[in-house]
Amino acid sequence: MSGVAQAQVAKAAVLRQSGVRGPYVETRPLSFEQVTVEPPGFGEIQVRIRAASLCHSDLSAINGDRPWPVPLVIGHEAAGEVVGLGEGVTRFAIGDPVAMVFKPFCGQCLPCLSGRGVLCEPGGASNATASLLGGYQRLRLHGQALHHHMGVAAFSELVTISQHSAVKIGPGLPWEIAALFGCAVLTGAGAVFNTAMVRPGQSVAVVGLGGVGCSSLLAARAAGASIRIAVDRVPEKLEMAKTLGATHVVNAGAPDALEQIRAITGGGAIGGVDVAFEMAGAVPALDFAYKAAKKGGMMVSAGLPNPAAQWSIQAVTLIADEKTVKGSYMGSAVPIRDIPRYIELYRAGQLPVDLLLGRTMALEDLHQALDALDQGQALRQVVLF
Repeated sequence: MSGVAQAQVAKAAVLRQSGVRGPYVETRPLSFEQVTVEPPGFGEIQVRIRAASLCHSDLSAINGDRPWPVPLVIGHEAAGEVVGLGEGVTRFAIGDPVAMVFKPFCGQCLPCLSGRGVLCEPGGASNATASLLGGYQRLRLHGQALHHHMGVAAFSELVTISQHSAVKIGPGLPWEIAALFGCAVLTGAGAVFNTAMVRPGQSVAVVGLGGVGCSSLLAARAAGASIRIAVDRVPEKLEMAKTLGATHVVNAGAPDALEQIRAITGGGAIGGVDVAFEMAGAVPALDFAYKAAKKGGMMVSAGLPNPAAQWSIQAVTLIADEKTVKGSYMGSAVPIRDIPRYIELYRAGQLPVDLLLGRTMALEDLHQALDALDQGQALRQVVLF
């Protein structure tokens, strides 16, 4: 192995109990600890985290909507610099800037070999146990193993991860911008470009204006969608959506919200969008998005609701209206292809993801940031290390 050869100590945000609700400045579910980071094993790299963004999936791990094994070092959307290499690593060199990916692709299982790496079986198994690819854990606190949130554990100054949990990016990108590409942009833009394959002139609606939903809105503009309807219950987010390329905004709480969408897109029986994106992770949003899609249209869901949630539809409409319902995990992405591509779109001014960035902060500010996220007051808040 080259690079870092010994265990090191780093400050990290540790979650000891899932199911904790806010206000988080009072309940304080995270403790900020000096943890031991073990050196990388075979096929692993060590990364000095430079920026880590707070995502709703992090909040879901804390409030129990998507339970994870604990103790857990949270965080999965980040960028940093490679500082150590394990044996067998050929894709990276010391000093490479990288963006994290929240599910590793093994490259060997049937889904990976079929071009569906987002369905990677070993990657899914390792994420389910909050470990690195292969089942390893490289973080310790007082000798106890800590779990890696989505194989990354990004809210740590230093991490050891699988080489398949990172993508090399070009130099010169601000760290706080680079961090956004591994989750919010990969998922939101990918849903538009890969899952729905939105074409110029089509109409779209984005239901749920978090970081992923707003990334979809930016991508829909880049793809040439002529009608781009932003849907949310928070008036401030609807106003912000106008700066992100929304041609129309609709408050989801309005009793005539669906009628507004149909009127915007032609009215009557032909009303509705070509593609409706559900990005809120809630059953009412799923139902709304399905109904907002026109006859012959498509509904794409990337919101990840609580695993216990169930959604029912009037079954005959699926046939009689010839609607398509598609799931989109990680934006149906090939990260090693898509992240550099999206970065180039950003550099060209076609995908201005910097508009998603809110405040930057220190690691110890996470509880305050969690409250802002929980209250729908923030898109992306980024810890700078």
